[in-house]
Amino acid sequence: MALKVVSPDVMHKTEAGAVALGLASEGEVVIEGRRLLQAVAQRAPGARIAGLLVQAMAPRGQEVIIGATIDPTFGRLVAFGMGGTAVEVGRDVTFSLAPLDREEARRMLDRISGAPILRGVRGQPGVDHEALVELLLAVSRLISEHPEVSEVDLNPVVVGERGALVVDARLLLAEPPPAPEPSPTQDEILREMTRLLRPRAVAIIGASAETGKIGNSVLRNLIDGGYRGRIYPVNPKAQEILGIPCYARVEDIADEVDVAIFAIPAAAVIEGMEQIGRQGIRAAVLIPSGFAEVGRPDLQRQLQEVARRHHIRFLGPNIYGYYYTPDSICATFCTPYDLAGPVALTSQSGGIGMAILGFARSAKLGVSAIVGLGNKADVDEDDLLTFFAEDRATTCIAMHMEDLKDGRAFLEAARRVSPSKPVIVLKAGRTGAGARAARSHTAALAGDDKVYQDLFAAHGVVRAPGLRDLLEYARALPMLPTPRGENVLIITGAGGSGVLLSDACVDEGLELMAMPDDLDLAFRAHIPPFGAAGNPVDITGGEPPSTYRATIELGLRDPRVHALVIGYWHTIVTPPMVFAELLVDVVEAGRRAGNAKPVVVSLAGDVEVEAAAALLFSHGIPAYPYTTEIPVEVLGAKYRWARATGNLPAAPA
Repeated sequence: MALKVVSPDVMHKTEAGAVALGLASEGEVVIEGRRLLQAVAQRAPGARIAGLLVQAMAPRGQEVIIGATIDPTFGRLVAFGMGGTAVEVGRDVTFSLAPLDREEARRMLDRISGAPILRGVRGQPGVDHEALVELLLAVSRLISEHPEVSEVDLNPVVVGERGALVVDARLLLAEPPPAPEPSPTQDEILREMTRLLRPRAVAIIGASAETGKIGNSVLRNLIDGGYRGRIYPVNPKAQEILGIPCYARVEDIADEVDVAIFAIPAAAVIEGMEQIGRQGIRAAVLIPSGFAEVGRPDLQRQLQEVARRHHIRFLGPNIYGYYYTPDSICATFCTPYDLAGPVALTSQSGGIGMAILGFARSAKLGVSAIVGLGNKADVDEDDLLTFFAEDRATTCIAMHMEDLKDGRAFLEAARRVSPSKPVIVLKAGRTGAGARAARSHTAALAGDDKVYQDLFAAHGVVRAPGLRDLLEYARALPMLPTPRGENVLIITGAGGSGVLLSDACVDEGLELMAMPDDLDLAFRAHIPPFGAAGNPVDITGGEPPSTYRATIELGLRDPRVHALVIGYWHTIVTPPMVFAELLVDVVEAGRRAGNAKPVVVSLAGDVEVEAAAALLFSHGIPAYPYTTEIPVEVLGAKYRWARATGNLPAAPA
């Protein structure tokens, strides 16, 4: 028999000495029961004890955990992981949104690190996957169909070759949450965001003639940036500003205005929103700070109430504004930006927004938009995704975020957008994992950043580990063709670089191609005897440009090779710009011949490699000096996107 103390206050029973196993007689049960009660009284004083649970010992098998909880960001989640210390110490667990379908339940079994154990290793048989799938679906139905259920913990579940047995179960009940407010449709959001980001006329509330004032900078940026719409400065103390007639009140503007940009103190914003609401202006950009971010959530709630009453959609508050380059809109007090391109960038932080702006300018990264979100009292990431999904000027979206107001709405928008336009996210606050108190294993685990990791990956979102990664992914992913398979080939002029590039490929989960014999012979025909074919292909450092050309052309032509990683070594025999120009020629010829493949480049050498990298980037070939890691990380991000969105063809059976 097995014996456990029943207590609502003891979650980790083993640690509290509240479990005894393998008891063979009634006498042992009595003796061990007394001992368990004493142990709990010592280790968890004050814990309420309902009694002792006596059960038959479970058959031998693999322990797993199955659970469900309500996450404050994503709502109802289902969890699956390895049991015992694997889940408590190794946190080997994965999460999915409830309700699950059967295919997603099966995918959960494969996403944990212990998946090979479940399939069978070292002569041990695999477990009954279908029994686990049925349990996952049952838990999913329970948490989805019964709003009074807040947490489910089946821990452990013992699963064998046939069948699964729930050894211990814990359910927590709570008051059902209030019904959510009705959400706008996609078409409504698209119309609202188009009005906000592509206005035909703007009013600047708090426009100023004084240089250095926010109201002056916004007005000057709109004028100098070439905005072609109508501009209406609003300031009761001025007749005109920067040559444009000024209005004392927004109500004095006779024409229709799409967006009001606020550059006034926070205390005056509520009344200003009332005024634009009465005037029929249905979009606003709130630059002022002084709301929830400084401990004034009451003021922010008033702002939201006024906006709802007047049907106003707004950005902010506490933002730097936004840029939309196709319409030459520079609605910000920050430095102007006019390099148009295919990438839309958003940030919750003003400081991060300016870092994004500086990188974009330095790297000549053309953008369609840079948008500040600030406190996200209204417009948030899923609203912007809905707009960028339909925006012809945008082919890639990169977002910095500290939190999500509505995780499900974001994931639904990302699922729609990501197959055609990569969505890259830098989620800040990864290290605050598990900080909240929890009354079950599942809820404790759901406090982990792993929830974001799993749900982002399942919905096609590419996670960037840091700010530089976010920006490099945004710059490179639109350039790289979608790979047609998993085979990655490394061609290098330096053996040391080849080893580091190989390590980086393994770290990124890329498949280093097993070299076919015929292709191996073909490469050997172009490299010296002391070089090395196989993968990496080491052409050695003393080879002329013709060797680089021949080997790279061969890799591009062969249909079994799906992506190329090139490691260049700076020599006088093949100088950096000579290498860069020949690579551009080879890659562009390959594209014309229908052999478009992802090609990334690592350049080792003196400072001339910087200009070579810039030339390659200008021709759509991501290239990085002084690093073997970044080019492979970029390629890995492209592969993660392609796999998650179904853009990577399945390997032949």
